[in-house]
Amino acid sequence: MNEPDRAEAEALFFRGNHHMAAGDFKRAETCFRLAVEIAPYFAEAYANLGLLQNKRGATGAAEISYRRALEQNPDIAETHLNLGTLLAKSKRFDQAETAYRQAIAIEPQSPVAWSNLGVLQACMKREAEAEASYRHAIVIDASYAMARFNLSYLLLRQGRFKEGWFCLEARNWYAGLAEHLNCPRWQGETLAGKSILIGYEAGLGDMIQFCRYAVVLKNQGVASITLLCHPPLKTLLATLDGIDHVIAFDQPLPASNWDFWTPLLSLPYHCNTRLDSIPANIPYLKAQPQLLSKWQSVLPKSYFCVGLVWKGNPLFENDADRSLPSLEILAPLWRVAGVTFISLQKGAGEDEAAHPPLGLQLLDLGHQLDDFADTAALVINLDLIISVDTAVAHLAGALGKPCWILLPDYKTDWRWLTARPDSPWYPQSMRLFRQPCTADWSSVISEVAGALEILVSEAPD
Repeated sequence: MNEPDRAEAEALFFRGNHHMAAGDFKRAETCFRLAVEIAPYFAEAYANLGLLQNKRGATGAAEISYRRALEQNPDIAETHLNLGTLLAKSKRFDQAETAYRQAIAIEPQSPVAWSNLGVLQACMKREAEAEASYRHAIVIDASYAMARFNLSYLLLRQGRFKEGWFCLEARNWYAGLAEHLNCPRWQGETLAGKSILIGYEAGLGDMIQFCRYAVVLKNQGVASITLLCHPPLKTLLATLDGIDHVIAFDQPLPASNWDFWTPLLSLPYHCNTRLDSIPANIPYLKAQPQLLSKWQSVLPKSYFCVGLVWKGNPLFENDADRSLPSLEILAPLWRVAGVTFISLQKGAGEDEAAHPPLGLQLLDLGHQLDDFADTAALVINLDLIISVDTAVAHLAGALGKPCWILLPDYKTDWRWLTARPDSPWYPQSMRLFRQPCTADWSSVISEVAGALEILVSEAPD
């Protein structure tokens, strides 16, 4: 390689870095691609090219670029890390572990590498090893928040709430809200006679699950509570005891109308929630009478009515594992006599509900639901909800409506704990059906079909 070519490749590389930093990924990728055409030995350019290919979903091309980068220079720990992350997402766990351990061999004091290894071990249910990896990352760098955050999920899944809630405080999903507000963040001091804003964070299901803490705060003497929430939840959450004001996040929000503010998911930490002290006064949400009447008039009177939700938000990181591949997977349920199935599906899955599989008598009502107040009223009128792990399941739990949740084996959400068939967050009304192994929905649905047949046979006429 002559010097002019080397200089041109390096100029393209630096130009690509500039475009990448500015968020112009298309131009950056073009620069890196041209750089490696001129200089096939250019490991760093291959590595950055792989990063951008992975970002746009071209994982096969990204893997090739990462591996070419490592062929040219096997001593770049970050490239091993990036390759490991790609392999882990495609569930090539053994190869991912090899990549992470190679990164650690190069940089043994990398908290990122140890934390990533811990995530992989947790996915493989090697939880003791995962915990050790997370803790080692924290020892290396106590300021590396991601290791503590990852540890929180493992601890909470195991029911080790004291340290789990503390570690969950390492998250920073609410940074935008924190920058907007001028009032201090609540750190657990007395709230008697004070006002507080509970800020939204995470998803709709999280909001429904943890809004219950408004009552806990009111019992501590809070004078006024304002709840900031997702717009589709505003009308529903106004039924919550202890709430004085509900504001949707698409409405104007004052910067300092309160004595304190707190992120939603910090409430269990500051309220010292333990496995045996979860506030579970169910129901804590209500349906509006006029909406109850509306949906009651739509439903058949002589059947056992079961609401179905088989898909969650496709943008959720683990949605491919928690959602059912199709409505057809539920086919064993159709054989249970005396049941009318009601689709509560919004967004993903609505097309299937409109054209159900042959033999399924499905009343498609999901597309008629305006918001969660509507959904709550419909849910109350049903006999049972069968749902994947999504917001409607939390809604049914908060309303005290019997709900059966279909849970994946891979990366089961921490709030359902481990191995339990019930949930202390929603006692009496919630039943959990877990995959015995990854992707095995057939065993789950077979078990649900048997349980449904018994339930319907025992239901009063």
